[in-house]
Amino acid sequence: MKVINYVYCTVFALAATTAFSQENNELLVTGTVVEKSTNTPLEYASITLESVNNPNNITGDISDTDGKFTIPVAADTYQIRIEYLGYKTYIIDAKDINTSLNLGTILIESDSEMLEGVVIEARRAAVELKLDKRIYNVSDDPVVKGGSASDVLDNIPSVEVDSEGNVSLRGNESVKVLIDGKPSGLASNISDALKMIPSESLDRVEVITNPSARYEAEGGAGIINIILKKGSNNGINGSVTANISDPLSYGASASLNYREKDYNLYTNIGYAKNKTFGNSLNESTYFDEDGNTSSYVDEYSRSKRERESFNANFGFDWHLTDKLTWTQGFTYRKSTGDNPRTLTYSNFDQNRNLLYTNVRQTEEDDFKETVEYTTDFTYKFNDSGHQLYVSGSVNKNKDIEDSGITTTDAFNAVLAQDITQATEDELRHIARVDYVLPINESSQFEAGYLGNFNDLRTKFHINSLDDAGELVRNDLFENDLEYVEKVHALYAQYGNKMDRFSYMLGLRWESTEVDVNQLVTNDFNNKKYSDFFPSAFFNYEFTDTENVSASYSRRVRRPRGRMLNPISNYSSSINFFRGNPDLNPSFTNAIDLGYMKRWSQLTLNTSLYYHHTTDATQFVRRVDGVNEEGIPITISGPINLATEYRYGFELNLNYNPIRWWRINANANLYQVSTRGDYAYVDYQGNTVNQNFDNDAFTWSGRINSRVTLPAKIDWQTNFMYRGAQKTAQGKVLGNASVNMALSKDVLNDKGTIALNVQDLFNSRKRMMETNLPQAYSYAEMQWRERTINLSFTYRFNQNKADRQNERRPNQGMEDMEEMM
Repeated sequence: MKVINYVYCTVFALAATTAFSQENNELLVTGTVVEKSTNTPLEYASITLESVNNPNNITGDISDTDGKFTIPVAADTYQIRIEYLGYKTYIIDAKDINTSLNLGTILIESDSEMLEGVVIEARRAAVELKLDKRIYNVSDDPVVKGGSASDVLDNIPSVEVDSEGNVSLRGNESVKVLIDGKPSGLASNISDALKMIPSESLDRVEVITNPSARYEAEGGAGIINIILKKGSNNGINGSVTANISDPLSYGASASLNYREKDYNLYTNIGYAKNKTFGNSLNESTYFDEDGNTSSYVDEYSRSKRERESFNANFGFDWHLTDKLTWTQGFTYRKSTGDNPRTLTYSNFDQNRNLLYTNVRQTEEDDFKETVEYTTDFTYKFNDSGHQLYVSGSVNKNKDIEDSGITTTDAFNAVLAQDITQATEDELRHIARVDYVLPINESSQFEAGYLGNFNDLRTKFHINSLDDAGELVRNDLFENDLEYVEKVHALYAQYGNKMDRFSYMLGLRWESTEVDVNQLVTNDFNNKKYSDFFPSAFFNYEFTDTENVSASYSRRVRRPRGRMLNPISNYSSSINFFRGNPDLNPSFTNAIDLGYMKRWSQLTLNTSLYYHHTTDATQFVRRVDGVNEEGIPITISGPINLATEYRYGFELNLNYNPIRWWRINANANLYQVSTRGDYAYVDYQGNTVNQNFDNDAFTWSGRINSRVTLPAKIDWQTNFMYRGAQKTAQGKVLGNASVNMALSKDVLNDKGTIALNVQDLFNSRKRMMETNLPQAYSYAEMQWRERTINLSFTYRFNQNKADRQNERRPNQGMEDMEEMM
């Protein structure tokens, strides 16, 4: 922690020194950089001023989202250069600057000539660093072509997707994932929803680590908002992508839109047939009451997932008047899959002599379907941002999994046979109203309502082969869980900007009622609670390119789905996951201190954060009985474990060292401290007390490099590392992996060929050790082995500038944070 404090204090000391020195620069050079042919402002254009008298006197900056720049200089004679990737350099030679100078609008034009054998093409910045959020433009990312939305998130800095599809932000799984600003279908199992959306449908991903009162309070770690593509160019235009992969997979997707003066029609359609392989191992050592080794069990599994999916969303914007717009959207997703899995487990005595080996063969079929309808109205009272946004949506989701499980011995004799069925039906309604009232050019008031109503029903049962050879219902694994959630929320926030200082204060109130009913045991549980969730944001601009910020918000994590479900699968007979229907919500107080600085070639964004969580959820493992073969059964599941303290330092860099090379880097260093005790009664009737006080430091990092090679070839490499982390019952081991891609524009830039490799060295695994009084285990899980994908994209009636600069209209309004 001392290192973190030292780094952060050093950064702010440098910031203060810079600010002080700049107070003495009385001259300002300003201007706006615009693309000549489209009159579009260019963000991240590089402006350099170099003294012709003193080579050491060099300064500069990059343009903001409106193409504007402001650079403090000392009086001198300068050469001024304005540069942007893929455009001709604009040069002003020997300019005497004795007073502040406004260069006005600078028009630069495209340049496709070869530069030292390298062709530079214009593209939208891969990462946009804002004070309140980070925006990752993923529509043209070749690394994830042919993948899913889950693959896209797994390539986003600070975001991780584990072997089971769970999403975490800054190492924290308490994160809310939205699609177009709304909860997605299959909200109780977001991992399934993400796997059903093709990567080609995504435009950008917004990472919001400390959301304001306008957003749902759900998600202690923050919010990830996935924005789907929605064309806005006039006439008919769009793109079509086809891909083929190894292991043999293939698919096609299209993004189309048709726009006229009063309306805009758009659609994203995708089909995919995928095959992936995975594997896992679990090597366990068991101990007797005296702590001596009593036996060993090794489990190895191999799985193959074959999935066929269809995804489509259709919508239109209808401008009923010059002030009123009606938007409607319809989404349909369907997925079917075969997931055969072979699990081999070997039982050894205390001297590791093999006693026997059994094989557990699982044949699983699954079906998933989502239907969603959304309608939005936006009324703009004027052009200054005064508007009312009203939205309603309904979505229905179905998930069915059928499995046939056969256990055989080394001689292929059938020892056991089970047939399982798991079903999940979900119906969700959402109503939302947002009102924005700009009071003047520098202040704004905002208020709104959100109603979120969810009804989820999950069932699970097993038919097992009895001694007479008949399949009979196994009552031990019978489950029928009903989850009904009703959330009403009101919020208001006010923001103001005074010269270089700005602030925003907000308050959100949420009333929650939850019913968790176990219908098999007639166990009914109703919980009601209302809470206030305040937020505060402060920002100070030293210059137009240097800012510091401080923010606070209160958040909540409500348990859902798998976390509550006591029985959801039977893939192993000795390792089970069991949900906890009695889980309570966790509440988090989050504080974030940020600093951002932009130079001509480098953008730096740092954050020092602290989270204090009560009733924090912890996953625990315990031995709970033995199976019919006498092998101990290990149960894992969530509990509310007292208090968690999480603090860390995050660093984000955008760096263009050379005109044809872009680097994005991210590092997150954090410590997690938990305080709590856990007591339970084991299968022998003994009370077991465990202390879960734990302090663990870890870090993770990513580097994304994008190089433009000769012959208009882009080479992208994404390196990821997650450090080891100690847990209260063991540790998670460190892991490194690499993704790589090559892409080339063809057919006069109307087409793009991309070749990518996910997990180049086949090293992406989750590895962990668990230490219990009765057992020690080492486990590995590789959800997907290395895949290779080749894709081709063709764009029609869409030029390069359209593709790179297109920005999807906001869902109703701009966030107030943008004014800060």
